[in-house]
Amino acid sequence: MTKSDGYMILVEGGPPTNYSAWSPDVLGCVATGDTIEKCVAEMRSALEFHFEGMSKHGESIPEPSGGGVYVALSAAA
Repeated sequence: MTKSDGYMILVEGGPPTNYSAWSPDVLGCVATGDTIEKCVAEMRSALEFHFEGMSKHGESIPEPSGGGVYVALSAAA
């Protein structure tokens, strides 16, 4: 298990553009990828790098807020 496990990330976008990811627990940490899998892998790396920098500067690592739930709603007519 790595430090980035347990943090909720949100992946947005997709074809015809890249996917992008961010975490509501770690503001300012983002990643992109041309597939969802690549985007998630890049975000994991970005979180690890972000946490490493925070540790080096004496900042505390934010606690993960836990998992989320995806709810799909149709647009009201």
